[in-house]
Amino acid sequence: MPSESAAAPGASVAESASARGAAAANEPVDASAPRPAAGSTPVERPRGTIDGTDPSQYVRERSTDGRRDVSYPPAPEPVGVPVYDNHTHLEIEDGETGLSLDEQLERALAVGVHGVVQAGGDVDSSRWSAWAARSHPRVLAAVAIHPNEAPVYDQAGELDAAIAVIDELAAEPRVRAIGETGLDFFRTEADGIPAQIRSFEAHIALAKKHGIAMQIHDRDAHEAVLETLERVGAPEKTVFHCFSGDADMARIAADRGYYLSFAGNVTFKNAQNLRDALAVTPVDRILVETDAPFLTPAPYRGRPNAPYLIPVTLRFLAAELSMDADELAARVAANTLEVYGAFED
Repeated sequence: MPSESAAAPGASVAESASARGAAAANEPVDASAPRPAAGSTPVERPRGTIDGTDPSQYVRERSTDGRRDVSYPPAPEPVGVPVYDNHTHLEIEDGETGLSLDEQLERALAVGVHGVVQAGGDVDSSRWSAWAARSHPRVLAAVAIHPNEAPVYDQAGELDAAIAVIDELAAEPRVRAIGETGLDFFRTEADGIPAQIRSFEAHIALAKKHGIAMQIHDRDAHEAVLETLERVGAPEKTVFHCFSGDADMARIAADRGYYLSFAGNVTFKNAQNLRDALAVTPVDRILVETDAPFLTPAPYRGRPNAPYLIPVTLRFLAAELSMDADELAARVAANTLEVYGAFED
């Protein structure tokens, strides 16, 4: 999930959450360009918080400021076998008219996307994710404190309490992953890195404790993420959400038994590194995701993303691998179920 750095001095945890994500996560960027100031470009605006009584009322809205086209793309041709979106953020509304959770799931089902893994990034979105999974048979949940939120909680003296909430949520039967967690050296300044590492290590321990998968957010931190996993010991099922490395990193990850999840940015013209990584990734290590509402695949880049667009990315992956799209869909679906378990109880 895209994320801004820690909040400006004095900002609350909630304010930090509302400032996430001016740039698409793991999208190739101009390294010479100045980094936006923390909290300078609001993208998500919390409409409410979860007080334990009605999680369904919690939603964030992605800003449409400066975007040329905020209409949802047309539905693609359905895939011939059921597939799944293994990382999405459906608590974030986008576009001219936001879609409800039910609308998102129905649009997805209509094109052959039979389930989604809804990922959290802070306490509130993780609680919402767990609620969505409890409420809908086509939703499983991942819960975590996003690496860019970890320094904010830490500065507020709330990181340990936040991780304790994640621990509690991870015990729920339809919470099947810890995520997204990891390291992000693009959005967080140096003084926030120790909190990121401490949080990452704690999340690794939670995935092992609960015997569930882990979804990694890795931005500009490839070596540090791999080193941490090797030093601490990775969970049995480790997924690089929105994989952002190159072919060499893909080989290392696959050799260690990690899964690589490809999002819509693999279709971007300036993402040859991702296509090179895909080419060397064994098919039994490939997953597919949207990271919706971000990272909409070409030719719809910049418009709202949603799970119903999984077939666009899947067909692109199949073409790159010279595979039949339905054959790849079946392999990726099997991988998804291997990592997260069955969607239907």
